[in-house]
Amino acid sequence: MPRDEGADAPGISPEQLWLSPARPRRGRKPAYSREAITAAAVALADAEGLEAVTMRKVAAQVGAGAMSLYSYAPDKETLLELMVDHVSGELPTTGTPTGDWRTDLKAIARLQRAHMLRHPWLPAALAARRIPGPNTLAFLERALAALRPSGLDGAAKLEVFAQLTAFVAGHVAHEIARTAASQSPDRAAAEARYLAAVAADGRHPELAEALAAPGRPLTPEATFTRFLNRLIDGLDTD
Repeated sequence: MPRDEGADAPGISPEQLWLSPARPRRGRKPAYSREAITAAAVALADAEGLEAVTMRKVAAQVGAGAMSLYSYAPDKETLLELMVDHVSGELPTTGTPTGDWRTDLKAIARLQRAHMLRHPWLPAALAARRIPGPNTLAFLERALAALRPSGLDGAAKLEVFAQLTAFVAGHVAHEIARTAASQSPDRAAAEARYLAAVAADGRHPELAEALAAPGRPLTPEATFTRFLNRLIDGLDTD
């Protein structure tokens, strides 16, 4: 029986998902491939968002019955695992580290940001615990190689990469939300008036001082660079 498509579905084990063939080799040739089904789910998420990805809609995309898809992915959680690793195949995994691990780590973060902006559903998908598939592991290998000169031990390197990925995902989610909000000038003007009123009420002197400080470039790229520099430059390797 297929599992429920809800977010609480546990998915199949990582051994079964990543170490076993996508389909049994015996018997009749399958009508669909796991790759094709995953690609259809990714296209659906890119176009309509993560909530639009259901087994029924993905099945319609590939011209199959919904029940037939459960042979490839028993629940939505498993499908999400496949989707995340599928798009991770777009990330470049080659390149010789410069030896300056902070510079290399910033370059990796910029790759992640561009990647998540291409697939706006990724930050939400990454919020859940994911077991890295082959494409994700290949990119992780690049990041760990970049961190070799840092002197961090293995566990710390993995923590740094997880911290960096979480930062980029959170920042991109905020960036996407702010971009959507900017499409409404009235909303932006109302927010500005509200903050001005709060700063002038005398009960928030620290906030008033912060808001009175000289402004900084607010382009998405400039904002991301500032935040990223604070994170990476402040990493402690002791």
